Amino acid sequence: MADGTCADDFAPLRGLLDRNLADGTDAGASLAVVHDGELVVDLWGGEARPGVAWTRDTLVQVWSVTKTMVGLAVLVLAERGGIDLDAPVARYWPDFAAAGKGDVLVRQVLGHTSGVPGWSAPLTVGELIDLEHSEALLAAETPWYEPGSAPAYQMIDHGHLLDAIVRGATGRALADVLHEDVVGPLGGGFHLGVPPDLLGDCADLIAPPPADLDPDRPPTEFLLRTVLNPSLSTRTCNGAPWRRSAVGGAGGHGTARGIARAQSALSHGGEVDGVRLLSAGLLDRVWEVQSTGTDLVLDVPLTFGLGYGLPTTSAPALPSGRMCWWTGYGGAIVVNDADSRTTIAYAPNRLVNHLVSSPRTDGYVRTTFDCLDTA
Repeated sequence: MADGTCADDFAPLRGLLDRNLADGTDAGASLAVVHDGELVVDLWGGEARPGVAWTRDTLVQVWSVTKTMVGLAVLVLAERGGIDLDAPVARYWPDFAAAGKGDVLVRQVLGHTSGVPGWSAPLTVGELIDLEHSEALLAAETPWYEPGSAPAYQMIDHGHLLDAIVRGATGRALADVLHEDVVGPLGGGFHLGVPPDLLGDCADLIAPPPADLDPDRPPTEFLLRTVLNPSLSTRTCNGAPWRRSAVGGAGGHGTARGIARAQSALSHGGEVDGVRLLSAGLLDRVWEVQSTGTDLVLDVPLTFGLGYGLPTTSAPALPSGRMCWWTGYGGAIVVNDADSRTTIAYAPNRLVNHLVSSPRTDGYVRTTFDCLDTA
């Protein structure tokens, strides 16, 4: 049974989490919903690892949901004048101009159309988490395709690209901006680089079953080049070196509550509990389409705004409207609905074969919107 609190109007979410924990669909997870300024769902349950209960403060890696957190940090910097979203990346990171990338804009990086969705040179995990080394390789990288011409999901290197931009613009690491300017003022609950004293709070990831490949829809060349360079196993991700690292495309650890509270700035006019992160003008830019079409990495229709996905047919549980969201490998998700002033976050440790959508995650999203419709 799930612990935590749940408003009566959202009781079906508690029932769904209870069922998923009971039948093994979820091993352990947290689930949170912020609606109209209130934390109306704050649930957790199951096991963080065998024999260890999931608690209120259990942290779990949420893979690409991390991208929404670092994206928010960059938007906050832009709000405060630290970065011009329309400037060339090379203004802040001169080395990035190499190999014909001098005209790539900061907003194109946020919109997954930088032309550099990964590394061509073979990369170890150790080299990946050495940000200076792996960012230098990206600066020298020749574009895989014409920048700005199509979305090509920056699966792992998204945070590296943004970290190098932020360091050049401010002299601060992206992780420090996220912690000091966004998460810290809102009470914590998310880490890009887990502090040593909190490593014991981390849930172990459980690998998904082997994926059945569709012979009529083989993986794209770009997907293979990104997924396999380097390959990130659950064994690697459950280790302290990875958890301590600051890989902003995939390595963030948090609670659903911490994610939902920070992200609710997007669904609540830029402000959370009196903390103003974004103005209305900057917030409006999140919904400016930066890239749309069949993604060259994931091979599904995607539309990206500034740092977030926008509604798309490849995520059928999401209604249309003023919605920004993103999901993580294995099933984690955050959804911000500005029309209903609602943010949903789900953070599991049992991974399923999920890149953009899957039944378990869709179930939590659909149930939330059903609750909103009947409240």
